[in-house]
Amino acid sequence: MTQREPGRERPARPRSPYLNPAMAAAWLGISPRALQAHRSKGTGPRFRRHFRNIRYHIDDLDAWSRATARASGRRKGGTP
Repeated sequence: MTQREPGRERPARPRSPYLNPAMAAAWLGISPRALQAHRSKGTGPRFRRHFRNIRYHIDDLDAWSRATARASGRRKGGTP
């Protein structure tokens, strides 16, 4: 078994349904900063914290994306 350097984050395992914040942002097509802002406000997708590491499940990302989708041409509270 190989020792890892302290403080180095290991990428998600191949075929793992859990993504780190950078990978999750890419999956959603938004910036990592925007994802962080959603997480801070409590408006983003569900996430898990494993010690200091934040992970997103792909199913949670897809569910959040579907829930926040709006119909084309419609504005909130207004007329099209």
